[in-house]
Amino acid sequence: MAKEAHLKNLDYSVVQQCMHCGLCLPTCPTYDATKLERHSPRGRIALMRAIADARLDVTKAFADEMYFCLGCLACQTACPAGVNYAELFEHARAEVEERRVLSSPKRNLIRGFAVSWLFMDLRRLQLVGQAMRLYQQLGLQTLLRRSGILKLLPKRLRELEAITPTIQPQFTAEMVAPITPAVGVRKYRVAMLIGCAQDLIFSDVNRDTVEVLAQNGCEVVTPPEQSCCGSLHAHNGEWTLAQQLARRSIDQFPPEQFDAIITNAGGCGSHLRHYAKLLADDPAYRERAALWDAKVKDIHEWLVEIQFRVPNSGLRVQDPGTPTKELETRNSKPGTFPVTYHESCHLSHGQKVVTQPRRVLEAIPNLRLVELPEATWCCGSAGIYNLTQPEMAGKLLDRKIQHIKATGALTVATANPGCLLQLVNGAAQHGLKLRVVHPVTLLAEAYRQASHSTQNETREL
Repeated sequence: MAKEAHLKNLDYSVVQQCMHCGLCLPTCPTYDATKLERHSPRGRIALMRAIADARLDVTKAFADEMYFCLGCLACQTACPAGVNYAELFEHARAEVEERRVLSSPKRNLIRGFAVSWLFMDLRRLQLVGQAMRLYQQLGLQTLLRRSGILKLLPKRLRELEAITPTIQPQFTAEMVAPITPAVGVRKYRVAMLIGCAQDLIFSDVNRDTVEVLAQNGCEVVTPPEQSCCGSLHAHNGEWTLAQQLARRSIDQFPPEQFDAIITNAGGCGSHLRHYAKLLADDPAYRERAALWDAKVKDIHEWLVEIQFRVPNSGLRVQDPGTPTKELETRNSKPGTFPVTYHESCHLSHGQKVVTQPRRVLEAIPNLRLVELPEATWCCGSAGIYNLTQPEMAGKLLDRKIQHIKATGALTVATANPGCLLQLVNGAAQHGLKLRVVHPVTLLAEAYRQASHSTQNETREL
Protein backbone atom coordinates (compact mmCIF):
# COMPACT_ATOMS: atom_id res chain seq x y z
CA MET A 1 0.00 0.00 0.00
CA ALA A 2 1.16 3.52 -0.71
CA LYS A 3 1.99 5.51 2.35
CA GLU A 4 -0.82 7.99 1.65
CA ALA A 5 -3.53 5.36 2.26
CA HIS A 6 -3.75 6.18 5.97
CA LEU A 7 -7.30 4.94 6.53
CA LYS A 8 -6.82 1.78 4.47
CA ASN A 9 -3.62 0.99 6.37
CA LEU A 10 -5.28 1.30 9.78
CA ASP A 11 -6.17 -1.79 11.77
CA TYR A 12 -9.61 -2.39 10.30
CA SER A 13 -11.10 -3.13 13.72
CA VAL A 14 -10.53 0.55 14.58
CA VAL A 15 -12.43 1.68 11.48
CA GLN A 16 -15.40 -0.67 11.99
CA GLN A 17 -15.69 -0.33 15.78
CA CYS A 18 -18.44 2.34 15.62
CA MET A 19 -21.88 0.77 16.28
CA HIS A 20 -23.73 3.84 14.96
CA CYS A 21 -25.69 3.97 18.21
CA GLY A 22 -25.83 7.77 18.22
CA LEU A 23 -24.86 8.30 21.86
CA CYS A 24 -22.12 10.62 20.65
CA LEU A 25 -24.54 12.98 18.91
CA PRO A 26 -25.60 15.09 21.93
CA THR A 27 -21.94 15.64 22.86
CA CYS A 28 -20.81 16.92 19.45
CA PRO A 29 -20.79 20.74 19.18
CA THR A 30 -20.97 20.80 15.37
CA TYR A 31 -23.86 18.34 15.25
CA ASP A 32 -25.62 20.24 18.02
CA ALA A 33 -25.33 23.43 15.99
CA THR A 34 -26.37 22.04 12.59
CA LYS A 35 -28.28 18.77 13.27
CA LEU A 36 -26.69 17.38 10.10
CA GLU A 37 -25.54 13.76 10.21
CA ARG A 38 -22.37 14.45 8.25
CA HIS A 39 -21.34 16.93 10.96
CA SER A 40 -21.56 14.23 13.65
CA PRO A 41 -18.88 11.76 14.79
CA ARG A 42 -21.03 8.89 13.52
CA GLY A 43 -21.38 10.51 10.13
CA ARG A 44 -17.68 11.29 9.86
CA ILE A 45 -16.71 7.74 10.81
CA ALA A 46 -19.07 6.42 8.13
CA LEU A 47 -17.22 8.56 5.58
CA MET A 48 -13.84 7.31 6.85
CA ARG A 49 -14.99 3.70 6.63
CA ALA A 50 -16.23 4.23 3.07
CA ILE A 51 -12.76 5.44 2.11
CA ALA A 52 -11.09 2.53 3.92
CA ASP A 53 -13.39 0.18 1.97
CA ALA A 54 -12.56 1.98 -1.32
CA ARG A 55 -16.23 2.89 -1.76
CA LEU A 56 -15.47 6.61 -1.64
CA ASP A 57 -12.62 8.73 -2.91
CA VAL A 58 -10.91 11.41 -0.85
CA THR A 59 -12.57 14.56 -2.15
CA LYS A 60 -12.65 18.23 -1.20
CA ALA A 61 -16.06 17.66 0.42
CA PHE A 62 -14.57 14.93 2.64
CA ALA A 63 -11.61 17.17 3.46
CA ASP A 64 -13.85 20.09 4.39
CA GLU A 65 -15.81 17.82 6.73
CA MET A 66 -12.66 16.58 8.48
CA TYR A 67 -11.56 20.16 9.09
CA PHE A 68 -15.03 21.24 10.23
CA CYS A 69 -14.64 18.78 13.11
CA LEU A 70 -13.25 20.41 16.25
CA GLY A 71 -11.38 17.29 17.30
CA CYS A 72 -12.60 17.96 20.85
CA LEU A 73 -12.96 14.19 21.51
CA ALA A 74 -16.17 14.60 23.54
CA CYS A 75 -17.57 11.81 21.38
CA GLN A 76 -14.75 9.53 22.52
CA THR A 77 -15.74 10.01 26.15
CA ALA A 78 -19.40 9.30 25.36
CA CYS A 79 -18.79 6.26 23.16
CA PRO A 80 -19.84 2.95 24.83
CA ALA A 81 -17.84 0.96 22.26
CA GLY A 82 -14.58 2.74 23.01
CA VAL A 83 -14.02 4.01 19.47
CA ASN A 84 -10.59 5.64 19.18
CA TYR A 85 -11.86 8.71 17.35
CA ALA A 86 -8.60 10.59 17.91
CA GLU A 87 -6.68 8.02 15.87
CA LEU A 88 -9.28 7.98 13.10
CA PHE A 89 -9.47 11.77 13.02
CA GLU A 90 -5.71 12.28 12.71
CA HIS A 91 -5.33 9.63 10.00
CA ALA A 92 -8.27 11.10 8.07
CA ARG A 93 -6.64 14.53 8.06
CA ALA A 94 -3.30 12.97 7.12
CA GLU A 95 -5.03 11.30 4.17
CA VAL A 96 -6.45 14.67 3.12
CA GLU A 97 -3.02 16.29 3.18
CA GLU A 98 -1.32 13.40 1.36
CA ARG A 99 -3.93 13.56 -1.43
CA ARG A 100 -3.66 17.39 -1.56
CA VAL A 101 -7.37 17.82 -2.28
CA LEU A 102 -7.39 21.20 -0.50
CA SER A 103 -4.22 22.39 -2.17
CA SER A 104 -4.10 26.02 -3.32
CA PRO A 105 -1.26 28.56 -3.59
CA LYS A 106 -2.54 30.54 -0.59
CA ARG A 107 -3.11 27.50 1.62
CA ASN A 108 0.18 25.91 0.64
CA LEU A 109 2.04 29.12 1.46
CA ILE A 110 0.41 29.50 4.89
CA ARG A 111 0.89 25.84 5.85
CA GLY A 112 4.40 25.77 4.49
CA PHE A 113 5.36 28.81 6.56
CA ALA A 114 3.55 27.96 9.79
CA VAL A 115 3.51 24.17 10.01
CA SER A 116 6.54 23.10 7.99
CA TRP A 117 8.92 25.96 8.87
CA LEU A 118 7.95 28.13 11.83
CA PHE A 119 6.85 25.42 14.28
CA MET A 120 9.62 23.03 13.29
CA ASP A 121 12.20 25.21 15.06
CA LEU A 122 11.16 27.17 18.14
CA ARG A 123 14.07 29.57 17.70
CA ARG A 124 12.27 30.86 14.62
CA LEU A 125 9.04 31.12 16.59
CA GLN A 126 10.80 33.09 19.32
CA LEU A 127 12.23 35.51 16.74
CA VAL A 128 8.70 36.15 15.50
CA GLY A 129 7.57 36.52 19.12
CA GLN A 130 10.34 39.03 19.86
CA ALA A 131 9.33 41.10 16.83
CA MET A 132 5.68 41.08 17.96
CA ARG A 133 6.70 42.00 21.50
CA LEU A 134 8.70 44.98 20.25
CA TYR A 135 5.80 46.05 18.05
CA GLN A 136 3.49 45.97 21.07
CA GLN A 137 5.88 47.51 23.62
CA LEU A 138 6.74 50.44 21.36
CA GLY A 139 3.04 51.27 21.15
CA LEU A 140 2.86 50.63 17.42
CA GLN A 141 -0.04 48.22 17.79
CA THR A 142 -2.01 50.78 19.82
CA LEU A 143 -1.17 53.52 17.33
CA LEU A 144 -2.27 51.38 14.40
CA ARG A 145 -5.57 50.50 16.07
CA ARG A 146 -6.33 54.13 16.90
CA SER A 147 -5.38 55.40 13.46
CA GLY A 148 -8.39 53.91 11.73
CA ILE A 149 -6.22 52.30 9.06
CA LEU A 150 -7.45 48.87 10.07
CA LYS A 151 -10.92 49.79 8.81
CA LEU A 152 -9.51 49.60 5.30
CA LEU A 153 -8.62 45.93 5.72
CA PRO A 154 -10.97 43.06 4.84
CA LYS A 155 -13.25 42.02 7.70
CA ARG A 156 -11.45 38.73 8.33
CA LEU A 157 -8.07 40.45 8.68
CA ARG A 158 -9.59 42.96 11.12
CA GLU A 159 -10.97 40.08 13.17
CA LEU A 160 -7.59 38.33 13.23
CA GLU A 161 -5.79 41.50 14.27
CA ALA A 162 -8.25 42.02 17.13
CA ILE A 163 -7.33 38.66 18.69
CA THR A 164 -3.57 39.09 18.37
CA PRO A 165 -2.16 37.80 21.67
CA THR A 166 0.00 39.91 23.96
CA ILE A 167 3.55 38.55 23.99
CA GLN A 168 5.04 38.11 27.46
CA PRO A 169 7.85 40.49 28.54
CA GLN A 170 10.07 37.45 29.09
CA PHE A 171 10.10 33.96 27.65
CA THR A 172 10.45 30.90 29.86
CA ALA A 173 14.23 30.61 29.55
CA GLU A 174 14.60 34.18 30.82
CA MET A 175 12.64 33.35 34.00
CA VAL A 176 13.44 29.71 34.68
CA ALA A 177 16.90 28.20 35.19
CA PRO A 178 17.87 25.07 33.22
CA ILE A 179 17.83 23.20 36.54
CA THR A 180 15.65 24.35 39.44
CA PRO A 181 16.48 22.60 42.71
CA ALA A 182 13.78 21.19 44.93
CA VAL A 183 12.77 23.19 47.98
CA GLY A 184 13.90 21.06 50.91
CA VAL A 185 14.53 17.38 50.29
CA ARG A 186 14.63 16.28 46.66
CA LYS A 187 12.14 13.49 46.11
CA TYR A 188 11.77 13.50 42.34
CA ARG A 189 13.57 14.58 39.19
CA VAL A 190 11.22 15.80 36.48
CA ALA A 191 11.44 17.39 33.03
CA MET A 192 9.41 20.48 32.20
CA LEU A 193 8.02 21.01 28.68
CA ILE A 194 7.59 24.71 27.91
CA GLY A 195 5.44 24.43 24.78
CA CYS A 196 5.27 26.69 21.72
CA ALA A 197 2.54 29.31 22.03
CA GLN A 198 2.68 28.72 25.79
CA ASP A 199 6.26 30.01 25.87
CA LEU A 200 5.39 33.19 23.98
CA ILE A 201 2.01 34.05 25.46
CA PHE A 202 1.88 32.31 28.85
CA SER A 203 5.51 31.89 29.91
CA ASP A 204 4.41 33.03 33.37
CA VAL A 205 2.41 29.78 33.63
CA ASN A 206 5.61 27.84 32.95
CA ARG A 207 7.38 29.79 35.70
CA ASP A 208 4.52 29.09 38.11
CA THR A 209 4.57 25.40 37.19
CA VAL A 210 8.28 25.11 37.91
CA GLU A 211 7.85 26.94 41.24
CA VAL A 212 5.02 24.64 42.30
CA LEU A 213 7.01 21.54 41.35
CA ALA A 214 10.03 22.76 43.32
CA GLN A 215 7.80 23.46 46.33
CA ASN A 216 6.76 19.82 46.20
CA GLY A 217 10.19 18.20 46.29
CA CYS A 218 10.92 18.11 42.56
CA GLU A 219 14.18 18.99 40.89
CA VAL A 220 13.01 20.48 37.61
CA VAL A 221 15.00 20.22 34.38
CA THR A 222 13.93 22.92 31.88
CA PRO A 223 16.30 23.17 28.90
CA PRO A 224 16.16 26.66 27.35
CA GLU A 225 15.91 25.34 23.78
CA GLN A 226 13.17 22.81 23.21
CA SER A 227 11.23 21.46 20.23
CA CYS A 228 7.53 21.59 19.48
CA CYS A 229 5.82 18.41 20.68
CA GLY A 230 4.20 17.90 17.26
CA SER A 231 0.55 18.17 18.31
CA LEU A 232 -0.08 20.98 15.82
CA HIS A 233 1.34 18.79 13.06
CA ALA A 234 -0.46 15.56 13.99
CA HIS A 235 -3.81 17.32 14.40
CA ASN A 236 -3.40 18.93 10.98
CA GLY A 237 -2.44 15.90 8.97
CA GLU A 238 1.35 16.28 8.92
CA TRP A 239 2.10 12.79 10.21
CA THR A 240 5.74 12.64 9.07
CA LEU A 241 6.62 15.98 10.66
CA ALA A 242 4.91 14.90 13.89
CA GLN A 243 7.09 11.78 13.95
CA GLN A 244 10.25 13.87 13.46
CA LEU A 245 9.34 16.10 16.39
CA ALA A 246 8.48 13.12 18.60
CA ARG A 247 11.96 11.70 18.03
CA ARG A 248 13.52 15.06 18.88
CA SER A 249 11.60 15.27 22.16
CA ILE A 250 12.59 11.76 23.20
CA ASP A 251 16.24 12.50 22.42
CA GLN A 252 16.18 15.75 24.40
CA PHE A 253 14.33 14.26 27.38
CA PRO A 254 15.43 10.62 27.68
CA PRO A 255 12.46 9.18 29.60
CA GLU A 256 14.62 6.78 31.59
CA GLN A 257 16.31 9.76 33.27
CA PHE A 258 13.17 11.27 34.82
CA ASP A 259 10.46 10.31 37.26
CA ALA A 260 8.00 12.29 35.17
CA ILE A 261 7.86 14.49 32.07
CA ILE A 262 5.56 17.38 32.94
CA THR A 263 3.20 19.24 30.62
CA ASN A 264 0.82 22.02 31.66
CA ALA A 265 -0.97 22.35 28.29
CA GLY A 266 -4.00 20.12 27.81
CA GLY A 267 -3.76 19.94 24.02
CA CYS A 268 -0.06 19.20 23.96
CA GLY A 269 -0.38 16.64 26.73
CA SER A 270 -2.99 14.64 24.85
CA HIS A 271 -0.60 14.27 21.92
CA LEU A 272 2.50 13.74 24.06
CA ARG A 273 0.97 10.63 25.61
CA HIS A 274 0.69 8.88 22.25
CA TYR A 275 4.24 8.82 20.94
CA ALA A 276 4.22 5.01 21.09
CA LYS A 277 1.40 4.87 18.55
CA LEU A 278 3.08 7.54 16.43
CA LEU A 279 6.40 5.67 16.36
CA ALA A 280 5.05 2.12 16.44
CA ASP A 281 6.82 1.24 13.16
CA ASP A 282 10.17 2.74 14.19
CA PRO A 283 12.33 -0.01 15.77
CA ALA A 284 14.89 2.54 16.99
CA TYR A 285 12.32 4.49 19.04
CA ARG A 286 9.44 2.07 19.66
CA GLU A 287 10.43 1.00 23.18
CA ARG A 288 11.61 4.44 24.29
CA ALA A 289 8.35 5.94 23.01
CA ALA A 290 6.35 3.51 25.15
CA LEU A 291 8.39 4.52 28.21
CA TRP A 292 7.93 8.18 27.26
CA ASP A 293 4.14 7.74 27.20
CA ALA A 294 4.25 6.25 30.68
CA LYS A 295 6.34 9.13 32.04
CA VAL A 296 4.31 12.02 30.58
CA LYS A 297 2.11 13.58 33.26
CA ASP A 298 -0.19 16.56 33.28
CA ILE A 299 0.85 18.94 36.06
CA HIS A 300 -2.41 18.45 38.01
CA GLU A 301 -2.23 14.68 37.63
CA TRP A 302 1.36 14.62 38.91
CA LEU A 303 0.63 16.91 41.86
CA VAL A 304 -2.22 14.71 43.04
CA GLU A 305 -0.14 11.57 42.48
CA ILE A 306 2.69 12.85 44.72
CA GLN A 307 0.22 14.29 47.28
CA PHE A 308 1.10 17.94 46.83
CA ARG A 309 1.45 20.25 49.79
CA VAL A 310 -1.72 22.17 50.64
CA PRO A 311 -1.00 25.91 51.02
CA ASN A 312 -1.39 27.16 54.59
CA SER A 313 -2.55 30.57 53.44
CA GLY A 314 -5.34 31.61 51.11
CA LEU A 315 -5.41 33.95 48.16
CA ARG A 316 -6.08 37.62 48.18
CA VAL A 317 -8.96 38.40 45.84
CA GLN A 318 -7.56 39.92 42.66
CA ASP A 319 -10.38 42.02 41.24
CA PRO A 320 -9.86 42.20 37.46
CA GLY A 321 -11.80 45.47 37.35
CA THR A 322 -15.20 46.82 38.19
CA PRO A 323 -17.54 43.86 37.80
CA THR A 324 -20.83 44.08 36.00
CA LYS A 325 -23.94 44.48 38.16
CA GLU A 326 -24.91 40.92 37.33
CA LEU A 327 -21.65 39.60 38.72
CA GLU A 328 -21.85 41.76 41.83
CA THR A 329 -25.07 40.14 42.92
CA ARG A 330 -24.15 36.50 42.34
CA ASN A 331 -22.21 34.19 44.65
CA SER A 332 -20.99 37.13 46.73
CA LYS A 333 -20.20 35.18 49.90
CA PRO A 334 -17.86 37.19 52.16
CA GLY A 335 -14.37 35.83 52.75
CA THR A 336 -14.34 33.56 49.72
CA PHE A 337 -12.72 33.78 46.34
CA PRO A 338 -15.15 32.31 43.76
CA VAL A 339 -13.47 30.57 40.82
CA THR A 340 -15.06 28.55 38.05
CA TYR A 341 -13.26 25.95 35.97
CA HIS A 342 -13.52 25.35 32.22
CA GLU A 343 -12.21 21.94 31.19
CA SER A 344 -9.81 21.80 28.27
CA CYS A 345 -11.23 19.26 25.82
CA HIS A 346 -7.97 17.42 25.35
CA LEU A 347 -7.24 17.42 29.07
CA SER A 348 -10.59 15.90 30.02
CA HIS A 349 -11.52 13.84 26.94
CA GLY A 350 -8.03 13.16 25.58
CA GLN A 351 -6.04 12.65 28.80
CA LYS A 352 -8.97 11.77 31.11
CA VAL A 353 -7.65 14.25 33.68
CA VAL A 354 -10.89 15.50 35.21
CA THR A 355 -10.87 15.43 39.00
CA GLN A 356 -7.24 16.43 39.56
CA PRO A 357 -7.49 20.12 38.53
CA ARG A 358 -10.49 20.45 40.83
CA ARG A 359 -8.51 18.83 43.65
CA VAL A 360 -5.79 21.44 43.17
CA LEU A 361 -8.26 24.33 43.17
CA GLU A 362 -10.25 23.04 46.13
CA ALA A 363 -7.07 22.69 48.20
CA ILE A 364 -6.43 26.45 48.12
CA PRO A 365 -7.73 28.07 51.32
CA ASN A 366 -10.65 30.50 50.85
CA LEU A 367 -11.01 29.60 47.16
CA ARG A 368 -14.57 28.48 46.44
CA LEU A 369 -15.00 26.43 43.29
CA VAL A 370 -18.24 27.24 41.46
CA GLU A 371 -19.10 24.53 38.94
CA LEU A 372 -19.44 25.80 35.38
CA PRO A 373 -22.47 24.60 33.38
CA GLU A 374 -21.29 22.58 30.38
CA ALA A 375 -17.73 22.71 31.72
CA THR A 376 -16.61 20.07 29.20
CA TRP A 377 -18.25 21.77 26.18
CA CYS A 378 -15.63 23.12 23.76
CA CYS A 379 -14.92 26.86 23.89
CA GLY A 380 -14.13 26.96 20.17
CA SER A 381 -10.37 27.30 20.37
CA ALA A 382 -9.54 23.69 19.40
CA GLY A 383 -5.96 24.28 18.28
CA ILE A 384 -6.26 26.63 15.31
CA TYR A 385 -9.99 26.02 14.78
CA ASN A 386 -10.85 29.59 15.81
CA LEU A 387 -8.63 30.77 12.95
CA THR A 388 -9.87 28.36 10.29
CA GLN A 389 -13.56 28.15 11.31
CA PRO A 390 -14.25 31.54 12.93
CA GLU A 391 -18.06 31.43 12.63
CA MET A 392 -18.54 28.14 14.48
CA ALA A 393 -15.76 29.00 16.95
CA GLY A 394 -17.48 32.32 17.69
CA LYS A 395 -20.79 30.62 18.45
CA LEU A 396 -19.11 28.21 20.84
CA LEU A 397 -17.24 31.04 22.54
CA ASP A 398 -20.42 33.07 23.07
CA ARG A 399 -22.09 30.02 24.60
CA LYS A 400 -19.13 29.49 26.94
CA ILE A 401 -18.99 33.12 28.04
CA GLN A 402 -22.69 33.15 28.88
CA HIS A 403 -22.22 30.13 31.14
CA ILE A 404 -19.22 31.75 32.83
CA LYS A 405 -21.25 34.90 33.48
CA ALA A 406 -23.99 32.77 35.03
CA THR A 407 -21.59 31.44 37.69
CA GLY A 408 -20.90 34.93 39.02
CA ALA A 409 -17.19 34.15 39.34
CA LEU A 410 -14.71 36.89 38.53
CA THR A 411 -12.01 34.30 37.82
CA VAL A 412 -12.11 31.35 35.43
CA ALA A 413 -9.39 28.71 35.48
CA THR A 414 -8.49 26.54 32.52
CA ALA A 415 -5.46 24.42 31.68
CA ASN A 416 -4.67 24.92 28.00
CA PRO A 417 -3.09 27.95 26.28
CA GLY A 418 -5.61 27.88 23.45
CA CYS A 419 -8.51 27.95 25.92
CA LEU A 420 -6.83 30.67 27.99
CA LEU A 421 -6.43 32.91 24.94
CA GLN A 422 -9.91 32.13 23.63
CA LEU A 423 -11.54 33.06 26.93
CA VAL A 424 -9.44 36.23 27.27
CA ASN A 425 -10.66 37.32 23.84
CA GLY A 426 -14.24 36.29 24.64
CA ALA A 427 -14.28 38.31 27.85
CA ALA A 428 -12.97 41.35 25.96
CA GLN A 429 -15.59 40.98 23.23
CA HIS A 430 -18.36 40.82 25.83
CA GLY A 431 -16.98 43.66 27.97
CA LEU A 432 -16.62 41.24 30.87
CA LYS A 433 -14.06 42.02 33.58
CA LEU A 434 -12.82 38.49 34.02
CA ARG A 435 -9.50 37.07 35.12
CA VAL A 436 -8.55 34.02 33.04
CA VAL A 437 -5.85 31.94 34.69
CA HIS A 438 -4.25 28.50 34.80
CA PRO A 439 -5.06 26.51 37.98
CA VAL A 440 -1.36 26.05 38.75
CA THR A 441 -0.94 29.84 38.81
CA LEU A 442 -3.48 30.11 41.60
CA LEU A 443 -1.65 27.41 43.54
CA ALA A 444 1.68 29.21 42.99
CA GLU A 445 0.15 32.47 44.23
CA ALA A 446 -1.14 30.74 47.35
CA TYR A 447 2.33 29.33 48.06
CA ARG A 448 3.86 32.80 47.61
CA GLN A 449 1.25 34.38 49.85
CA ALA A 450 1.97 31.81 52.55
CA SER A 451 5.71 32.49 52.25
CA HIS A 452 5.12 36.24 52.42
CA SER A 453 2.95 35.86 55.52
CA THR A 454 5.60 33.70 57.21
CA GLN A 455 8.30 36.30 56.46
CA ASN A 456 6.15 39.08 57.93
CA GLU A 457 5.49 37.05 61.07
CA THR A 458 9.23 36.41 61.44
CA ARG A 459 9.99 40.12 61.18
CA GLU A 460 7.39 40.91 63.82
CA LEU A 461 8.96 38.41 66.21
